Amino acid sequence: MFSNVFKILEERGFIEQISDDSLSTLFEKEQVTCYVGFDPSGKSLHVGHLLPIMALSHVQHCGHISIGLLGGGTGMIGDPSGKSEERVLLSEEDLERNAECVKAQLYSLLKPEKADAGKVMIINNADWLSKYSLIEFLRDIGKHFRIGDMLAKESVKRRMEGEGISFTEFSYMLLQSADFLHLLQDHNCTVQFGGSDQWGNITAGIDLIRRITGKQAYGGTFPLITTASGQKLGKTEKGAIFLDPEMTSPYEFYQYWINTDDKDVIKYLKWFTFLPLSEIDELAKATANEPEARKAQRVLAYEVTSFIHGAEKADIAVKTSEILFGKEISDVSDEMLEEIFKDVPSTEISRDALEAGLLLIDAMVQCGISKGRSAAKRLIDGGGVYINNMKVIDSEYKITQESLASSHISVLRTGKRNYHLMKFE
Repeated sequence: MFSNVFKILEERGFIEQISDDSLSTLFEKEQVTCYVGFDPSGKSLHVGHLLPIMALSHVQHCGHISIGLLGGGTGMIGDPSGKSEERVLLSEEDLERNAECVKAQLYSLLKPEKADAGKVMIINNADWLSKYSLIEFLRDIGKHFRIGDMLAKESVKRRMEGEGISFTEFSYMLLQSADFLHLLQDHNCTVQFGGSDQWGNITAGIDLIRRITGKQAYGGTFPLITTASGQKLGKTEKGAIFLDPEMTSPYEFYQYWINTDDKDVIKYLKWFTFLPLSEIDELAKATANEPEARKAQRVLAYEVTSFIHGAEKADIAVKTSEILFGKEISDVSDEMLEEIFKDVPSTEISRDALEAGLLLIDAMVQCGISKGRSAAKRLIDGGGVYINNMKVIDSEYKITQESLASSHISVLRTGKRNYHLMKFE
Protein backbone atom coordinates (compact mmCIF):
# COMPACT_ATOMS: atom_id res chain seq x y z
CA MET A 1 0.00 0.00 0.00
CA PHE A 2 1.07 3.58 -0.57
CA SER A 3 -0.03 6.94 0.80
CA ASN A 4 0.34 10.60 -0.10
CA VAL A 5 3.90 11.36 0.95
CA PHE A 6 3.62 14.86 -0.53
CA LYS A 7 1.11 15.78 2.18
CA ILE A 8 3.53 14.55 4.86
CA LEU A 9 6.45 16.47 3.34
CA GLU A 10 4.34 19.61 3.03
CA GLU A 11 3.10 19.40 6.63
CA ARG A 12 6.65 19.01 7.89
CA GLY A 13 7.96 21.98 5.88
CA PHE A 14 10.01 20.16 3.24
CA ILE A 15 8.42 21.77 0.18
CA GLU A 16 9.49 25.21 -1.05
CA GLN A 17 8.23 25.15 -4.65
CA ILE A 18 6.78 22.65 -7.10
CA SER A 19 6.63 22.57 -10.89
CA ASP A 20 2.93 21.67 -11.10
CA ASP A 21 0.09 21.79 -8.58
CA SER A 22 -1.01 18.29 -9.58
CA LEU A 23 2.12 16.93 -7.85
CA SER A 24 0.24 17.31 -4.57
CA THR A 25 -2.29 14.63 -5.59
CA LEU A 26 -0.07 12.42 -7.76
CA PHE A 27 0.98 10.25 -4.81
CA GLU A 28 -2.66 9.42 -3.99
CA LYS A 29 -3.29 7.82 -7.39
CA GLU A 30 -0.34 5.49 -7.90
CA GLN A 31 3.02 4.30 -6.68
CA VAL A 32 5.45 7.05 -7.64
CA THR A 33 9.20 6.90 -8.23
CA CYS A 34 11.21 9.92 -7.01
CA TYR A 35 14.89 10.72 -7.15
CA VAL A 36 17.40 13.01 -5.49
CA GLY A 37 20.97 13.48 -6.69
CA PHE A 38 24.01 13.30 -4.40
CA ASP A 39 27.30 14.85 -5.48
CA PRO A 40 30.27 12.61 -4.53
CA SER A 41 32.67 15.54 -4.14
CA GLY A 42 33.78 14.12 -0.79
CA LYS A 43 34.03 10.67 0.75
CA SER A 44 31.23 11.39 3.21
CA LEU A 45 27.84 13.04 3.13
CA HIS A 46 27.34 15.82 5.68
CA VAL A 47 24.50 17.36 7.66
CA GLY A 48 23.52 19.47 4.65
CA HIS A 49 22.45 16.23 2.91
CA LEU A 50 20.10 15.20 5.69
CA LEU A 51 16.98 16.90 4.34
CA PRO A 52 16.96 15.02 0.98
CA ILE A 53 17.82 11.78 2.79
CA MET A 54 14.87 12.26 5.14
CA ALA A 55 12.62 13.09 2.17
CA LEU A 56 13.60 9.85 0.42
CA SER A 57 12.98 7.98 3.68
CA HIS A 58 9.45 9.41 3.88
CA VAL A 59 8.87 8.44 0.23
CA GLN A 60 9.93 4.89 1.01
CA HIS A 61 7.94 4.64 4.25
CA CYS A 62 4.80 5.69 2.37
CA GLY A 63 5.21 2.76 -0.04
CA HIS A 64 6.65 4.68 -3.02
CA ILE A 65 10.01 4.18 -4.74
CA SER A 66 13.12 6.22 -3.89
CA ILE A 67 16.22 6.60 -6.03
CA GLY A 68 19.43 8.01 -4.62
CA LEU A 69 21.41 9.08 -7.67
CA LEU A 70 25.17 9.22 -7.28
CA GLY A 71 26.78 11.86 -9.47
CA GLY A 72 29.76 9.80 -10.60
CA GLY A 73 29.32 11.23 -14.11
CA THR A 74 28.08 14.75 -13.37
CA GLY A 75 30.76 15.02 -10.68
CA MET A 76 33.35 15.01 -13.45
CA ILE A 77 31.90 18.38 -14.50
CA GLY A 78 30.76 20.01 -11.27
CA ASP A 79 27.43 21.70 -10.64
CA PRO A 80 27.68 25.52 -10.78
CA SER A 81 24.42 25.93 -8.83
CA GLY A 82 24.97 27.89 -5.64
CA LYS A 83 28.68 28.34 -6.42
CA SER A 84 30.38 31.67 -6.94
CA GLU A 85 33.44 30.24 -8.66
CA GLU A 86 34.58 27.28 -10.74
CA ARG A 87 34.91 24.00 -8.85
CA VAL A 88 38.21 22.15 -8.63
CA LEU A 89 37.66 19.05 -10.75
CA LEU A 90 38.35 15.70 -9.10
CA SER A 91 40.07 12.78 -10.79
CA GLU A 92 38.01 9.83 -11.99
CA GLU A 93 39.64 7.64 -9.33
CA ASP A 94 38.72 10.06 -6.53
CA LEU A 95 35.14 10.29 -7.76
CA GLU A 96 34.80 6.50 -7.93
CA ARG A 97 36.16 6.16 -4.40
CA ASN A 98 33.88 8.89 -3.07
CA ALA A 99 30.86 7.44 -4.89
CA GLU A 100 31.42 4.04 -3.26
CA CYS A 101 31.64 5.65 0.20
CA VAL A 102 28.48 7.72 -0.36
CA LYS A 103 26.69 4.67 -1.79
CA ALA A 104 27.47 2.72 1.39
CA GLN A 105 26.14 5.57 3.55
CA LEU A 106 22.91 5.82 1.56
CA TYR A 107 22.38 2.06 1.72
CA SER A 108 22.90 2.16 5.48
CA LEU A 109 20.45 5.02 6.02
CA LEU A 110 17.74 4.19 3.48
CA LYS A 111 17.86 0.42 4.15
CA PRO A 112 16.74 -0.83 0.71
CA GLU A 113 16.14 -4.33 2.10
CA LYS A 114 13.29 -3.13 4.35
CA ALA A 115 10.38 -5.37 3.36
CA ASP A 116 7.46 -3.39 4.79
CA ALA A 117 8.06 -0.24 2.75
CA GLY A 118 8.62 0.94 -0.79
CA LYS A 119 11.69 0.14 -2.84
CA VAL A 120 15.01 1.99 -2.73
CA MET A 121 17.61 2.09 -5.48
CA ILE A 122 21.09 3.60 -5.37
CA ILE A 123 22.28 4.30 -8.93
CA ASN A 124 25.39 5.97 -10.39
CA ASN A 125 24.86 8.23 -13.41
CA ALA A 126 28.36 7.41 -14.64
CA ASP A 127 26.81 4.14 -15.86
CA TRP A 128 25.09 5.97 -18.76
CA LEU A 129 26.68 9.40 -19.06
CA SER A 130 30.13 7.91 -19.62
CA LYS A 131 28.80 5.98 -22.61
CA TYR A 132 27.79 9.07 -24.58
CA SER A 133 30.08 10.32 -27.30
CA LEU A 134 30.22 14.10 -27.69
CA ILE A 135 28.46 13.95 -31.06
CA GLU A 136 25.69 11.70 -29.72
CA PHE A 137 25.13 13.91 -26.68
CA LEU A 138 24.91 17.11 -28.73
CA ARG A 139 22.58 15.43 -31.24
CA ASP A 140 20.30 13.62 -28.76
CA ILE A 141 20.26 16.06 -25.84
CA GLY A 142 21.86 19.37 -26.78
CA LYS A 143 19.53 20.13 -29.69
CA HIS A 144 16.57 20.43 -27.29
CA PHE A 145 18.08 23.36 -25.36
CA ARG A 146 18.04 27.05 -26.23
CA ILE A 147 20.92 29.25 -25.11
CA GLY A 148 18.57 32.08 -24.16
CA ASP A 149 16.61 29.80 -21.81
CA MET A 150 19.81 28.50 -20.21
CA LEU A 151 21.16 32.02 -19.68
CA ALA A 152 17.92 32.96 -17.95
CA LYS A 153 18.37 30.26 -15.28
CA GLU A 154 19.21 31.84 -11.92
CA SER A 155 22.26 29.62 -11.29
CA VAL A 156 23.78 30.74 -14.60
CA LYS A 157 22.76 34.42 -14.29
CA ARG A 158 24.52 34.74 -10.92
CA ARG A 159 27.75 33.39 -12.33
CA MET A 160 27.51 35.55 -15.44
CA GLU A 161 27.18 38.61 -13.23
CA GLY A 162 30.31 37.59 -11.36
CA GLU A 163 33.48 36.00 -12.69
CA GLY A 164 31.65 34.17 -15.47
CA ILE A 165 31.10 30.49 -16.16
CA SER A 166 33.01 27.98 -18.26
CA PHE A 167 31.37 26.00 -21.04
CA THR A 168 32.06 22.89 -18.93
CA GLU A 169 29.88 24.06 -16.04
CA PHE A 170 27.40 25.72 -18.40
CA SER A 171 26.70 22.27 -19.86
CA TYR A 172 25.93 20.75 -16.44
CA MET A 173 22.23 21.52 -16.85
CA LEU A 174 22.13 19.27 -19.92
CA LEU A 175 23.71 16.39 -18.02
CA GLN A 176 21.28 16.60 -15.12
CA SER A 177 18.40 16.81 -17.56
CA ALA A 178 19.71 13.71 -19.33
CA ASP A 179 19.72 11.95 -15.95
CA PHE A 180 16.04 12.72 -15.38
CA LEU A 181 15.21 11.50 -18.90
CA HIS A 182 17.16 8.26 -18.38
CA LEU A 183 15.53 7.56 -15.00
CA LEU A 184 12.08 8.13 -16.48
CA GLN A 185 12.74 5.84 -19.44
CA ASP A 186 14.45 3.06 -17.45
CA HIS A 187 12.76 3.28 -14.04
CA ASN A 188 9.52 5.22 -14.66
CA CYS A 189 10.83 7.98 -12.39
CA THR A 190 8.53 10.98 -12.76
CA VAL A 191 9.56 13.18 -9.81
CA GLN A 192 12.84 14.88 -8.98
CA PHE A 193 13.44 16.58 -5.64
CA GLY A 194 16.40 18.79 -4.80
CA GLY A 195 17.65 21.84 -2.97
CA SER A 196 16.32 25.28 -3.87
CA ASP A 197 19.47 25.95 -5.91
CA GLN A 198 18.51 23.02 -8.19
CA TRP A 199 15.29 24.59 -9.47
CA GLY A 200 16.74 25.58 -12.86
CA ASN A 201 18.25 22.13 -13.44
CA ILE A 202 15.05 20.36 -12.38
CA THR A 203 12.76 22.39 -14.64
CA ALA A 204 15.19 21.95 -17.54
CA GLY A 205 14.87 18.18 -17.10
CA ILE A 206 11.07 18.41 -17.05
CA ASP A 207 11.15 20.37 -20.32
CA LEU A 208 13.52 17.86 -21.94
CA ILE A 209 11.26 14.94 -20.99
CA ARG A 210 8.23 16.69 -22.44
CA ARG A 211 10.00 17.47 -25.72
CA ILE A 212 11.42 13.98 -26.24
CA THR A 213 8.71 11.72 -24.78
CA GLY A 214 5.64 13.93 -24.49
CA LYS A 215 5.25 12.73 -20.89
CA GLN A 216 4.60 14.81 -17.78
CA ALA A 217 7.35 14.90 -15.15
CA TYR A 218 7.41 16.85 -11.90
CA GLY A 219 9.87 18.63 -9.66
CA GLY A 220 9.97 20.01 -6.17
CA THR A 221 12.59 21.80 -4.12
CA PHE A 222 13.46 21.90 -0.44
CA PRO A 223 14.13 25.15 1.41
CA LEU A 224 17.64 26.45 1.87
CA ILE A 225 18.57 25.55 5.44
CA THR A 226 20.26 28.13 7.59
CA THR A 227 20.43 28.52 11.36
CA ALA A 228 18.75 31.36 13.27
CA SER A 229 22.07 33.22 13.06
CA GLY A 230 22.09 32.92 9.26
CA GLN A 231 24.85 30.30 9.14
CA LYS A 232 24.61 27.37 6.73
CA LEU A 233 23.45 24.17 8.44
CA GLY A 234 26.28 21.88 9.48
CA LYS A 235 29.01 24.51 9.29
CA THR A 236 31.04 25.05 12.48
CA GLU A 237 34.33 26.67 13.40
CA LYS A 238 35.94 23.23 13.07
CA GLY A 239 34.38 22.66 9.65
CA ALA A 240 31.49 20.57 8.33
CA ILE A 241 29.57 18.04 10.41
CA PHE A 242 29.96 14.76 8.51
CA LEU A 243 27.86 11.60 8.68
CA ASP A 244 30.97 9.39 8.68
CA PRO A 245 31.83 8.61 12.34
CA GLU A 246 35.54 8.64 11.50
CA MET A 247 35.25 12.26 10.34
CA THR A 248 32.77 13.50 12.96
CA SER A 249 32.43 11.30 16.04
CA PRO A 250 28.91 10.35 17.21
CA TYR A 251 29.55 12.43 20.35
CA GLU A 252 30.50 15.53 18.32
CA PHE A 253 27.50 14.88 16.07
CA TYR A 254 25.20 14.66 19.11
CA GLN A 255 26.66 17.83 20.61
CA TYR A 256 26.06 19.74 17.36
CA TRP A 257 22.31 19.10 17.64
CA ILE A 258 22.22 19.70 21.42
CA ASN A 259 23.45 23.23 20.72
CA THR A 260 20.53 24.00 18.36
CA ASP A 261 18.99 27.42 18.90
CA ASP A 262 15.47 27.51 20.39
CA LYS A 263 14.35 29.33 17.22
CA ASP A 264 15.41 26.36 15.05
CA VAL A 265 14.76 23.26 17.15
CA ILE A 266 11.07 22.67 16.32
CA LYS A 267 11.70 23.17 12.60
CA TYR A 268 14.57 20.68 12.79
CA LEU A 269 12.45 18.15 14.68
CA LYS A 270 9.96 18.23 11.78
CA TRP A 271 12.69 17.85 9.18
CA PHE A 272 15.21 15.51 10.75
CA THR A 273 13.13 13.11 12.83
CA PHE A 274 10.16 10.83 12.23
CA LEU A 275 8.40 11.94 15.42
CA PRO A 276 4.65 12.58 15.03
CA LEU A 277 3.74 16.25 14.69
CA SER A 278 1.60 15.99 17.84
CA GLU A 279 4.69 15.00 19.85
CA ILE A 280 6.68 17.84 18.28
CA ASP A 281 3.90 20.26 19.27
CA GLU A 282 4.31 19.15 22.89
CA LEU A 283 8.06 19.75 22.65
CA ALA A 284 7.33 23.23 21.26
CA LYS A 285 5.28 23.96 24.38
CA ALA A 286 8.09 22.66 26.60
CA THR A 287 10.56 24.93 24.79
CA ALA A 288 8.30 27.93 25.29
CA ASN A 289 7.60 27.20 28.96
CA GLU A 290 10.97 25.83 30.11
CA PRO A 291 13.62 26.77 27.55
CA GLU A 292 16.42 26.21 30.09
CA ALA A 293 15.55 22.46 30.24
CA ARG A 294 16.37 22.11 26.49
CA LYS A 295 14.09 19.10 26.27
CA ALA A 296 13.46 19.55 22.55
CA GLN A 297 17.19 19.79 21.84
CA ARG A 298 17.90 16.58 23.74
CA VAL A 299 15.18 14.73 21.85
CA LEU A 300 16.42 16.13 18.52
CA ALA A 301 20.03 15.22 19.24
CA TYR A 302 19.15 11.67 20.28
CA GLU A 303 16.77 11.01 17.38
CA VAL A 304 19.13 12.30 14.67
CA THR A 305 22.19 10.57 16.16
CA SER A 306 20.23 7.33 16.44
CA PHE A 307 19.09 7.57 12.81
CA ILE A 308 22.62 8.20 11.50
CA HIS A 309 24.75 6.11 13.88
CA GLY A 310 22.32 3.70 15.54
CA ALA A 311 20.71 3.63 18.98
CA GLU A 312 23.77 2.14 20.70
CA LYS A 313 26.06 4.97 19.57
CA ALA A 314 23.36 7.51 20.44
CA ASP A 315 23.13 6.05 23.97
CA ILE A 316 26.90 6.33 24.33
CA ALA A 317 26.80 9.92 23.09
CA VAL A 318 24.15 10.79 25.69
CA LYS A 319 26.16 9.12 28.46
CA THR A 320 29.37 10.80 27.27
CA SER A 321 27.67 14.19 27.36
CA GLU A 322 26.40 13.58 30.89
CA ILE A 323 29.78 12.36 32.11
CA LEU A 324 31.82 15.13 30.52
CA PHE A 325 29.49 17.69 32.06
CA GLY A 326 30.06 16.29 35.54
CA LYS A 327 27.27 13.79 36.19
CA GLU A 328 28.16 10.95 38.57
CA ILE A 329 29.41 7.89 36.71
CA SER A 330 27.74 4.68 37.84
CA ASP A 331 26.09 1.51 36.53
CA VAL A 332 27.72 1.59 33.10
CA SER A 333 29.45 -1.21 31.22
CA ASP A 334 33.19 -1.56 30.80
CA GLU A 335 32.61 -1.38 27.03
CA MET A 336 30.77 1.94 27.28
CA LEU A 337 33.46 3.49 29.47
CA GLU A 338 36.15 2.22 27.09
CA GLU A 339 34.27 3.85 24.19
CA ILE A 340 33.69 7.13 26.01
CA PHE A 341 37.28 7.39 27.20
CA LYS A 342 39.03 5.73 24.25
CA ASP A 343 41.56 8.57 23.99
CA VAL A 344 42.15 8.82 27.75
CA PRO A 345 45.24 7.27 29.46
CA SER A 346 44.65 4.23 31.63
CA THR A 347 46.52 2.10 34.17
CA GLU A 348 45.96 -1.57 34.98
CA ILE A 349 45.94 -2.33 38.70
CA SER A 350 45.60 -5.68 40.41
CA ARG A 351 42.06 -6.51 41.50
CA ASP A 352 43.49 -7.65 44.83
CA ALA A 353 44.15 -4.01 45.71
CA LEU A 354 40.43 -3.45 46.10
CA GLU A 355 40.08 -6.04 48.82
CA ALA A 356 42.12 -4.15 51.42
CA GLY A 357 41.34 -0.77 49.86
CA LEU A 358 43.84 1.19 47.74
CA LEU A 359 44.71 4.62 49.07
CA LEU A 360 43.76 7.23 46.48
CA ILE A 361 47.08 8.97 47.11
CA ASP A 362 48.96 5.80 46.16
CA ALA A 363 46.73 5.26 43.10
CA MET A 364 47.49 8.79 41.89
CA VAL A 365 51.21 8.13 42.13
CA GLN A 366 50.86 4.71 40.48
CA CYS A 367 48.90 6.26 37.58
CA GLY A 368 51.51 8.99 37.14
CA ILE A 369 49.08 11.78 37.97
CA SER A 370 51.23 12.99 40.86
CA LYS A 371 54.99 12.66 41.26
CA GLY A 372 54.70 11.81 44.94
CA ARG A 373 52.31 11.23 47.82
CA SER A 374 52.71 14.80 49.11
CA ALA A 375 51.74 16.28 45.75
CA ALA A 376 48.75 13.96 45.57
CA LYS A 377 47.64 14.96 49.07
CA ARG A 378 47.86 18.67 48.20
CA LEU A 379 45.74 18.11 45.09
CA ILE A 380 43.05 16.30 47.12
CA ASP A 381 43.11 18.90 49.90
CA GLY A 382 42.67 21.60 47.26
CA GLY A 383 39.44 20.00 46.04
CA GLY A 384 40.77 19.04 42.63
CA VAL A 385 40.33 15.25 42.65
CA TYR A 386 37.24 13.26 41.67
CA ILE A 387 36.36 9.57 41.59
CA ASN A 388 33.61 8.83 39.04
CA ASN A 389 32.92 12.60 38.97
CA MET A 390 32.34 12.73 42.73
CA LYS A 391 34.71 15.09 44.57
CA VAL A 392 37.02 13.47 47.12
CA ILE A 393 37.91 15.68 50.10
CA ASP A 394 39.50 13.05 52.34
CA SER A 395 43.19 12.45 51.63
CA GLU A 396 42.83 9.08 53.40
CA TYR A 397 40.15 7.95 50.93
CA LYS A 398 40.48 4.32 49.86
CA ILE A 399 39.40 2.91 46.50
CA THR A 400 37.31 -0.23 47.07
CA GLN A 401 34.78 -2.36 45.22
CA GLU A 402 32.22 0.40 45.80
CA SER A 403 34.44 2.86 43.90
CA LEU A 404 33.95 1.09 40.58
CA ALA A 405 31.85 2.81 37.93
CA SER A 406 31.54 -0.45 36.01
CA SER A 407 32.54 -4.03 36.74
CA HIS A 408 36.29 -3.33 36.40
CA ILE A 409 36.87 0.41 35.96
CA SER A 410 37.04 3.47 38.21
CA VAL A 411 37.32 6.91 36.61
CA LEU A 412 39.83 9.29 38.19
CA ARG A 413 39.60 12.98 37.31
CA THR A 414 41.75 15.93 38.28
CA GLY A 415 40.60 19.44 37.51
CA LYS A 416 37.82 19.91 34.97
CA ARG A 417 38.85 17.68 32.10
CA ASN A 418 41.85 15.51 33.04
CA TYR A 419 40.60 11.92 33.10
CA HIS A 420 42.41 8.66 33.82
CA LEU A 421 40.94 5.15 33.84
CA MET A 422 41.94 2.74 36.59
CA LYS A 423 41.33 -0.79 35.32
CA PHE A 424 41.23 -3.39 38.06
CA GLU A 425 41.98 -6.68 36.32
